[in-house]
Amino acid sequence: MRSDRTKKGLERAPHRALMRATGMSSEDIKKPFIAVCNAFNEVIPGHAHLDQVGKIIKDAVREAGGTPIEFNMIGVCDGIAMGHAGMKYSLPSRELIADAVETMVGAHAFDAMICIPNCDKIVPGMIMGAMRVNIPTIFASGGPMKAGKTKDGRVVDLISVFEAVAEHKQGSISDEELEEIECKGCPSQGSCSGMFTANSMNCLCEAIGLALPGNGTILALDPARHQLWKDAAKRAVEMARADGPLPREIVTQESLDNAFALDMAMGGSTNTVLHTLAIAKEAGVEYDLDRINTVSKKCPNICKVSPSSHYHIEDVHAAGGISAILAETAKKEGLLNLDCPTVTGKTLGENIAGAESKDLECIRKVENAYSETGGLSILWGNLAEGGCVVKKAGVDPKMLVHTGPAVIFESQEDACEGILEGKVKAGDVVVIRYEGPKGGPGMQEMLAPTSYIMGQGLGDSVALITDGRFSGGTHGACIGHISPEAAEGGPIGLLNEGDIIEIDIPNNRLSVALSEEELAERRKNWKEPEPRFTTGWLARYAKMATNASNGAVLQG
Repeated sequence: MRSDRTKKGLERAPHRALMRATGMSSEDIKKPFIAVCNAFNEVIPGHAHLDQVGKIIKDAVREAGGTPIEFNMIGVCDGIAMGHAGMKYSLPSRELIADAVETMVGAHAFDAMICIPNCDKIVPGMIMGAMRVNIPTIFASGGPMKAGKTKDGRVVDLISVFEAVAEHKQGSISDEELEEIECKGCPSQGSCSGMFTANSMNCLCEAIGLALPGNGTILALDPARHQLWKDAAKRAVEMARADGPLPREIVTQESLDNAFALDMAMGGSTNTVLHTLAIAKEAGVEYDLDRINTVSKKCPNICKVSPSSHYHIEDVHAAGGISAILAETAKKEGLLNLDCPTVTGKTLGENIAGAESKDLECIRKVENAYSETGGLSILWGNLAEGGCVVKKAGVDPKMLVHTGPAVIFESQEDACEGILEGKVKAGDVVVIRYEGPKGGPGMQEMLAPTSYIMGQGLGDSVALITDGRFSGGTHGACIGHISPEAAEGGPIGLLNEGDIIEIDIPNNRLSVALSEEELAERRKNWKEPEPRFTTGWLARYAKMATNASNGAVLQG
């Protein structure tokens, strides 16, 4: 066993003495050591119950013949951090989590690992760490929350609350109506109920092969979730004894193609692009935006979930879950790689065999898809030489092609204030810049401004472009991850108020109506701004972060 180097032989008596001090018996020391990497904290609603999840998993590990050893991870609640300087810490936390997983496993010689994440940056951060240490690893998320319901029967979620703020500002809803939506929007523990980043990543874990079927859609408070946690624990012990499959055997170009096929089929969060590129780099797998677009162009969008429709994760689960989406997607010849290995010990094809949609409106047949191409698209042009990303599935058809004047804001905070004050009119293209990995720093999400645009009834007439990123809850003509970013001299930093922005999503184009000569002249006069942070973690992150087309990973 891998753990033998810390516990076997006379010279390891001091090590065993320390193990005994934690409560281990002689029998415990002889068994496989299973790391239980738990992201429990009392800040994030998706994580507040993970202490109990950890207990269930540890009991199941013991029952399966392993010795569970739990340690904890940090986590940022993107919703609570949203709209103020706290959001600058969200994406950087992914790197800290990856470093922490590497540190704990590298230092303590575990035989296998169970990761218990749930939300946003915690899932990809743990996967990145797992790629580095490459010991048998299985993911068992905390599960999604149910959607809420108001007294008049309206189904609501976190995005409803953000949009209600703008509706209240306009005077279209009362104080009492806003308070009711606030109180009903997030009714329980679990990751937020739409196809936002947390749920997108937990679903992608199934397609990649790092989690058991059901990981992405079984509700947090559903008793079936308890069985999934127990099954994951049992499987971790089996994987420890077999020393595999290993994460780097599972995460390959082909399994990442499967992940993006699922993403395109269900219209997942644009953040999945950022995170999966980072995971690929940690796994040593060549993967780029061109390959993502190749998958998108041949994958139909067969499922739309909030914020792109009225469906929520619980509806997807009732309709057959991720296995049903994958099984239907597999009917497009050559789209899925069904022979990819997974943590179940079976191939992806074996995992999804026999699955089918139980609700043909929630999970459609490929011949009745919302579109013949995927829910995400990569755009290029003189404004995005390195590419950018849009959730096409959430764009009003009238906005798939749009031309309008730039209304420029130098930060998300300025944009929020400007939108709520009425500075943005129908036909405009909102530009939020200096919010990329380096410029923000930290690439904070833009859920507040996009929600304010929607709440003011401008979703079918206003576009938004940024070198920052969006929440998985964003919908509308919102284009993010523009690379190169403004802080590294990218063209988005050269724009002037009123410049005409040209958006053509069907043809994968984002441009400004300026000549190369004019852009070159403006580039001569551009000056790199002073860093917003000069000390601490964010200052280090700003110096080391790559742009979004490279996954915003650290270099140096």
